Amino acid sequence: MARSRRWWGSVGLAAAMVLIATTAAAAAPAVDRFRDPGLPLSVRLDDLISRLTLDEKISLLHQYEVPIPRLGIGFFKTGTEALHGVAWTTDFYHGGAVVTAKGTVFPQAVGLGSTWDPALIKQVGNAVGQEARGYNAENPTLWDLNLWAPVTNLLRDPRWGRNEEGYSEDPYLTGAISSAYGKGIEGDDPRYLQAAPTLKHYLAYNNETNRVTSNSAVPPKILHDYDEQAFKPALTANAATGVMPSYNLVNGRPNTVSPDLGSTVRSWSTNDLAIVSDAGAPSNLVWPELYYATKPAAVAAAIKAGLDSFTDNDNNPGIITDAVKAAVDQNLLTVADIERADRHLLSLRFRLGEFDPPSAGNPYARITPAVINSPAHQALARKAADEQVVLLRNDNGALPLTADPAKKVAVVGPLADTLYTDWYGGSLPYQVTPVQGIMDRLGAGANVSSTEGVDRIALKDNATGRYLTAPTADGALTEGPTTAGGNESMDVFDWGAGKLTLRTVANGKYLSLGPNRSLVNNAAQPNGWFVQQQLKLDQQPDGGYVLEYAGNDAGGGNRYAVVGADGAVALTAATPAAATNFTKQVITSGVADAVNAVTGADTAVVVVGSMPFINGREDNDRTSTELAPAQLALVQAVQKANPHTVVVVENSYPTTGWDKQTAPGVLWTSHAGEETGHALADVLFGDVNPAGRLPQTWYASDAQLPSIQNYDIAKSGMTYLYHQGPVLFPFGYGLSYTTFRYDNLHVSRQGSATRVTVDVTNTGPRAGDEVVQLYTHEQQSRVQQPIRQLRGFQRVSVAAGQTKNVAFTVQGGDLAFWDVTRSKSVVEAGAYDFQVGSSSQDIRQQASIAVPGETIPPRDLSRTTLAQNFDDYQGTTLTDQSKASGTSVAATAGAWLAYKDVQLTGGGTLTASVSNPNAAPAHITVKLDTGQVLGTVTVPSTGDKYKYVSVAAGLAKVAGRHDVYLSFDGLANLYSFRITR
Repeated sequence: MARSRRWWGSVGLAAAMVLIATTAAAAAPAVDRFRDPGLPLSVRLDDLISRLTLDEKISLLHQYEVPIPRLGIGFFKTGTEALHGVAWTTDFYHGGAVVTAKGTVFPQAVGLGSTWDPALIKQVGNAVGQEARGYNAENPTLWDLNLWAPVTNLLRDPRWGRNEEGYSEDPYLTGAISSAYGKGIEGDDPRYLQAAPTLKHYLAYNNETNRVTSNSAVPPKILHDYDEQAFKPALTANAATGVMPSYNLVNGRPNTVSPDLGSTVRSWSTNDLAIVSDAGAPSNLVWPELYYATKPAAVAAAIKAGLDSFTDNDNNPGIITDAVKAAVDQNLLTVADIERADRHLLSLRFRLGEFDPPSAGNPYARITPAVINSPAHQALARKAADEQVVLLRNDNGALPLTADPAKKVAVVGPLADTLYTDWYGGSLPYQVTPVQGIMDRLGAGANVSSTEGVDRIALKDNATGRYLTAPTADGALTEGPTTAGGNESMDVFDWGAGKLTLRTVANGKYLSLGPNRSLVNNAAQPNGWFVQQQLKLDQQPDGGYVLEYAGNDAGGGNRYAVVGADGAVALTAATPAAATNFTKQVITSGVADAVNAVTGADTAVVVVGSMPFINGREDNDRTSTELAPAQLALVQAVQKANPHTVVVVENSYPTTGWDKQTAPGVLWTSHAGEETGHALADVLFGDVNPAGRLPQTWYASDAQLPSIQNYDIAKSGMTYLYHQGPVLFPFGYGLSYTTFRYDNLHVSRQGSATRVTVDVTNTGPRAGDEVVQLYTHEQQSRVQQPIRQLRGFQRVSVAAGQTKNVAFTVQGGDLAFWDVTRSKSVVEAGAYDFQVGSSSQDIRQQASIAVPGETIPPRDLSRTTLAQNFDDYQGTTLTDQSKASGTSVAATAGAWLAYKDVQLTGGGTLTASVSNPNAAPAHITVKLDTGQVLGTVTVPSTGDKYKYVSVAAGLAKVAGRHDVYLSFDGLANLYSFRITR
């Protein structure tokens, strides 16, 4: 979702819409068949659509569905963000008074994923759905009931800026958590929806850099077996009511006009789906994607592909509706096309109960704002925060800590006494920081000290000898006295990749980009779309420093600070040489403060991690997963000063460097919301036995990561499915304060399914949860298969000394994969290993069993073969064969495609469907695995990427089973080919 969709710009229009709708509703006839809850939904839809004029039908296609007063139909808006609670909540004016509406903030989605507890996540989803109803009851113009959550994009690469928004790198775990969250949002009523969840963002979207124009080239097997499988489970379970396509292109075609929307995606659900665009995506089709020349052509293509609702031009529907009208006038769209989209959107509104009288019995219509951040939801937030904590290291029983108020605990670090929100989180209704949580746990008389462990500095202009000074109220930074006092002091927070934030001591707020490119101290925390609090202190060859702005808006290249003759500070220099040169004076050392705090303490707790608005968030990928250097130095210094050190890593993505740390205890938590501090104290002191498990791989170093835009996880070796190198912590990893033994694994066939049972015994001193994970591995296959693949999991509570029998059932179809030779899912016959363990690399028990299925026959290239269905490739990418459908291989000079285990019958002709927009011809040479050349076909210039011609060439006579290679000596697009006798 992009910044242009923020709700706060729509208050005036939306309020007017509600007034119109309320007035109109009073005069609406009571006999309309569409308002009769006793009639079937299809009949009610037919009746309502039959009453609409063409203009009214078109008006429903924009995110802001304006009222239709003559029918008493009110305003409706698609899209309330609800990733881990209702987002973007704040105080607002309503009825002449200020209303405080800060809802429950649950752990970030990646934290919900680390619980491995679908039952808990369904409760969280239900609470979010309730609060959405509560907000809607307060002000339906700001908070509608179509929720844009959950995010089901797979966490394929930890550098993805939106890593915090997804659940897991694994499609099975993602499907289980997203289905639970969606079911919770919807509620359990068989007729009515509590709220309507929308899955984001379809498909193969994991990079922010150039996300509007970047192409995710995904071979068919990965597309079907990996990326699609993240979305399919929730839709199959009817745990989602809609889908949002992502900005990017997949195999050359923008997802906004993907034919999957109206075909594949809708086929997964037995309920109607409302498919909504991402913000601004329809306009992107014209620019910068340059996919369609005009807006009418773009909107027509999107509707025909399956898009129903256009999120574009903020709260101004007119631009889109005019384009749709023009598309109808130009015969690019029919009224039937528009009515089909209307049915999908209106079906959602019917299921939400909008057109039913109060007497119809919608249980959710009675929900009031009293549910928002209720005591029950606060308790649930704490439980969710408890369950998502992952114990990464516990050497020599460093944890849990003894809860003795007489013992001295020093809590240090930049995140020790603060909580941060993120872009899609709500405003925290209250904050329990790590320090506060520990103090609450130890109670009266607790001996707890704290320091942030950051440097306090002053910057002196080397030309004038004067220091930068900040006002005590929000205002602009200026040059002031020749000595450094409180107003000249700033605390430096290092977030990695050279990016800092500077908090002024004068008023406790962060420096931010202000009017006329000034620096002002007005931000309570880094925030906003452009995150204008990001700075750098760049050391120069002479030892001085220049102050550089590192936010998203570089102001035309002028990003370095200059002190003017009047003492005003502004970002007006384009180069360091033109900037003001400063001496960085360290007034107090953060490391020294932390060392002083922990020296002599019984325990040191270091809280480090990320700031969710910096180094990775929407529109910004991170360049590294390394812990910030200043934080790394802090951990090392504290550990050296106090061997009884435990580290809390509070961030939204895997970090590297922990193999170089010697702290005996390490916990990971996401930014876990309002109850973060209580949850950390629960785990640190053993009131909760940690059982969170990592939902993604923590790689050993950034050097293991390929290009973030390489979406072929099999060829690049990404995720636990295909990665074969060393890792810091594997997928599914997490320790406990107790130990578990696995015994008596039994694997048996039950019809077409496989039944797996195992005994899990708690062999330790205390009760705990174990996440029992089931993986499979196919011993032999025609294709490259995952090293192992998650097929089931259960989070089970086991008392000390108790044994529990854990059972799994794997259906035959669950083992299917996409066979590129015949373009269908198949289960291969053969021996399969069924592995049960505590992580993807901690397999405790394994047994093999024969699974019935198919033997994939040799390839038959005498049938028309889509070029994309290769077995291997080099130097190629995938592109659109036409703007409406189809995928071709785009090749360059030196590229090749491999089609393995082909049955050749001797001689013949190669016929291929090709295009070549370039002036120069290219050639495709057919070779065998032996290197023998069978023949070459010329690909002439066709003048247009989308203009395909058929070309042919004779081939040498060869029979038998071979691998066939097609090699290219120039630029060409190959859609399909066949080799005939």
